[in-house]
Amino acid sequence: MPSIDIQYPRTDFPADLECHPLLVVDFAKVKAGDEQEIDQLYNACTNLGFFYLKNYGVEDLTEPMFDMGRATFSLPEEELLPFEQGDSGMSAGYKAAGSNNVDARGNLDTIQFINVAKDDALAYPEVRQRTYPQTVNDHIQTVTGFVRSSDDVLQTLMAVLEPRIGLPAGTLAALHKEGNLSGSESRVILKSAPGDKGYRPEGVDENGDPAAAIGAHTDFGSFSMLHGRGCGGLQVLPPGSSKWQHIRPLPGHAVCNVGDTLAVYSGNIFKSNIHRVIPPPAPQDQDERWSLVYFIRPAYDNPLAPLSDQSEIIRKHAEQDAAMQALPKGETAGSWFQRRIKLQRAKNRTGPETWAQSRGTEHAPAVA
Repeated sequence: MPSIDIQYPRTDFPADLECHPLLVVDFAKVKAGDEQEIDQLYNACTNLGFFYLKNYGVEDLTEPMFDMGRATFSLPEEELLPFEQGDSGMSAGYKAAGSNNVDARGNLDTIQFINVAKDDALAYPEVRQRTYPQTVNDHIQTVTGFVRSSDDVLQTLMAVLEPRIGLPAGTLAALHKEGNLSGSESRVILKSAPGDKGYRPEGVDENGDPAAAIGAHTDFGSFSMLHGRGCGGLQVLPPGSSKWQHIRPLPGHAVCNVGDTLAVYSGNIFKSNIHRVIPPPAPQDQDERWSLVYFIRPAYDNPLAPLSDQSEIIRKHAEQDAAMQALPKGETAGSWFQRRIKLQRAKNRTGPETWAQSRGTEHAPAVA
């Protein structure tokens, strides 16, 4: 199909805006077994949990995925609503702007997105989790290629980290095995510009500032890989800090981060850090904000607990880590994921406690 025109930001990210520095990891070197580069990856994962990734081989697949998103978001509402996520805890499908809470006060999100489950993309035309708008089916080769390539990249990152934390080779791959239902998925996200179809103005937070487009959270899965189009808005809250800091968009680089399940499996050696998405800084706040993510998550039926029985390094770390000791007992990767999806939905809100119950490893209760 011909490429659908998507406008890049008309303005650059401000050059003078203070941003949090991230380590850069060269995937080609990691894949080749370069120990120095794997050390760089390990350092990123054990500190902030965020890093830039270059030479990862998915670059040519991102624009076709944005084409799929544009085609999907251009559909009339009545054609999208049958494919809505719903309020039961399913992530796959379409989410309209304003469907989710972004904080304990009940402010609503300002983005729309389309999630396609890895299970459905790789099994197409078999339906494993749900069906999708025709625009997704029309671009299914693109989606399948993006999911397959992205999954391979993140599986490789996990595999090279296993020796660093004392895990036998293949331990993490077995938890993320293809064919076992999981929350792994691709996501195309659009925050419309003022005046565009689908634009939703921000609410106001407790300080009188625009509320987050996506509220403060840690990611639900093991690794996330984010591709932008030059527009800012992503912020992190570094450990021990009370000040949110921007992540600068870096052309040719994805932003990767550790999620909750990898943090838990490692006994919190790897850090799943709090982040959010706010309106881009001026003058980019007048532009569309497009982003594309791949989330790799464990199979639903895997227990969610430190892998202490497979690694003495993990066991010792988990025993001394208050967050790991406070984990709810009997949680699975699926229950962890589906509870959080369900309770951030605006229709499921009963009060501030709903937001608290939707949280994961965010261990700063004051963070809204």
